[in-house]
Amino acid sequence: MSVLEQLQYYFEFPFVRYALIVGVLISLCSSLLGVTLVLKRYSYIGDGLSHVAFGAMSIATVCDIADTNYLTMPLTILTAIFLLRSGQNAKIKGDAAIAMLSVGALALGYLLINVFSKSANVSGDVCSTLFGSTSILTLSNSEVRLCMVLSVVVLVVFVLFYNKLFAITFDENFAKATGVKADWYNFLIAVIIAVIIVLGMNLVGSLLISALIIFPAMSAMSILRSFRSVVILSAIISVACAVVGMLISILASTPVGATIVVCDIVVFAVCQIFRKE
Repeated sequence: MSVLEQLQYYFEFPFVRYALIVGVLISLCSSLLGVTLVLKRYSYIGDGLSHVAFGAMSIATVCDIADTNYLTMPLTILTAIFLLRSGQNAKIKGDAAIAMLSVGALALGYLLINVFSKSANVSGDVCSTLFGSTSILTLSNSEVRLCMVLSVVVLVVFVLFYNKLFAITFDENFAKATGVKADWYNFLIAVIIAVIIVLGMNLVGSLLISALIIFPAMSAMSILRSFRSVVILSAIISVACAVVGMLISILASTPVGATIVVCDIVVFAVCQIFRKE
């Protein structure tokens, strides 16, 4: 059976089509906000929130909550708000707060799963949560709808506030001087990133989700300079890598998240060859 015949066979299953739709939406949203995060040097926030999301998901699992997003999403968003405020607080600096929360959430989550989990394969469950698993291929209709709705909201917000995000990305002080409520838009960015991270955990896992945010943006910034062109190219790269990575994963039975991230790394390496100084 040829590769095209295999793909045609797999596409007959609804769960494969659902997985591709969700993967494309998550990668698209991640890439759009990734450019802003990289330019504002907020990349570390995504990594910290992904660890917090793992801890929140562990708590939800132990509490036997049917849909872990009911707890994971609010806790991750609240943490994003806290991190934003801590960056403006002299008591706990932003980088220190992120380091503390990241390590603490990972430790707490792993401890809870080991002590209270009813699963017979605790190590496998932890590995799947951290690095992604085939759960992207077992999404329910409700999960797909939730992802689609939240992704559309993220895209609409980005388009509506594009000019404001552009302003605070390149010169926040000047934006404030012209009347732009920079603090509010920074808050909006943090909340959106928290939503994207929770959605992306099913795709690439909590430890690899930040790769979807960083690599496409860095690849696009290597060869282009204008903000709009970088955002567009970043989105194209992210979606292409997600689709190619998922197809390779389906055909070769490789881990979904790791395969997508490796595709991003390969594209980043190629972009370095054509890098503009």
